[in-house]
Amino acid sequence: MNMKNTRKEINEDCERYITAHYDEVKAACLAIREKLPDSPLYCNGHLLARPLTMQKIYTKEDEMVFADVVSTMHSICCKVIHRYLADAGYRSLFPFSRELEELILTDPGYDQPLPVARFDIFYNEDTGSYKFCEINTDGTSAMNEDVVWNRLMEDNPAHMYIRQKYGLTQRELFDSWISAFMDIYSGYKGRVAHPAVAVVDFLDTGTLTEFQEFARHFRKAGYDCHVCDARELRYDGEHLRTKDGTVIDAVYRRAVTSDLMAHFDEVRPLINAIRDRHVFLAGSLRTQVVHNKAFFTIMHLPRTQEFLSDKEKAFIREHIPYTCDFGPASIELDEVLNNKDRYILKPNDSYGASGVADGLGHSPEEWEKICREYYGSGFICQEYCHPYESRNIDFMFGDGRFHSYINMTGLYAYNGKYAGAYTRLSRETLIVSYGNERSVASYYI
Repeated sequence: MNMKNTRKEINEDCERYITAHYDEVKAACLAIREKLPDSPLYCNGHLLARPLTMQKIYTKEDEMVFADVVSTMHSICCKVIHRYLADAGYRSLFPFSRELEELILTDPGYDQPLPVARFDIFYNEDTGSYKFCEINTDGTSAMNEDVVWNRLMEDNPAHMYIRQKYGLTQRELFDSWISAFMDIYSGYKGRVAHPAVAVVDFLDTGTLTEFQEFARHFRKAGYDCHVCDARELRYDGEHLRTKDGTVIDAVYRRAVTSDLMAHFDEVRPLINAIRDRHVFLAGSLRTQVVHNKAFFTIMHLPRTQEFLSDKEKAFIREHIPYTCDFGPASIELDEVLNNKDRYILKPNDSYGASGVADGLGHSPEEWEKICREYYGSGFICQEYCHPYESRNIDFMFGDGRFHSYINMTGLYAYNGKYAGAYTRLSRETLIVSYGNERSVASYYI
């Protein structure tokens, strides 16, 4: 079976069904929209994602590519983290404060440098080629969206027609993470037989509904689990505790490192428990080495290339966009001003596309203003990669017409293994969380 042709057949079949049953599908989607405010996708006053009507299809061939992406990039990440720990000169390449460096160097008590990640790539479904967009380690998220979209879209006749006709399946992303988490915990030097777990973030900004879903799966697996705000934890010098005094043995960290450092004084109990190695933390602060966008620059440097395998060096050349510090030591301002459609600028440490700007999406006047503001101010400059485009239709928040959307595929890595995908789309030149972002459920042939 030619999987790429099968995917094309499924997508064309879905589009024909929508066209032939237009009013029925539109009415169903508008009815689903009415349910969104009461769904787990509505959190902290905003909708986490807005759906399109057609699902995303991945083939066995795609998943073979995805598994290789995860395996190779995980190996590169681990080698860079190990070199960071071992070599003070290499550490100087990274833009970390003394306080953060100290926490990164703290032994977490287990061997896996990168427990969980999501590798976001621009994947061309027709050719199997791809370029990296970013790497999420701290706060890797959105596992719950496929689950919720699948449930809500059961009321969409086009969705159900395609699912049933082609026998599409989904990847499970909760129990598989609990299994990976506990596998890593089994090698923790301070492990106990039945650990109490806390899912930890800043709950006024985090995706609380997703944390609650993870807690439910931890409990289903037989572990006491709490959802905790990082600022409300307590530490008595021996045990990390919830605000009501419950001892916590293991933390699933969803709080990104930049947020922890911004609230350093407020999260000192957690920080002190980490320093004293009195709590298991997945992932440890070591993951910040590859979460920070400076990693994309550092991968290309000779000092990194010298300890990578030939396959890994070829992987970086082919799949990691050219990246450099956006400052006078690395690139001339005029080069970026005069070739605006070639570049994208990103803060070294951010998430949700905050502060990201691409030349293609701005006028020359706007681009010049942005570049002069960002130049020499802690940003990277990266080659702009034109994402793959696919057709879809938006009945809930759009005009109910078929359009081309750019695609981004996020590959979940649990304990170094490919676990599943997350798909986002946009009609613009960038995909911005809580802005122009659209998402769909991901299915597999």
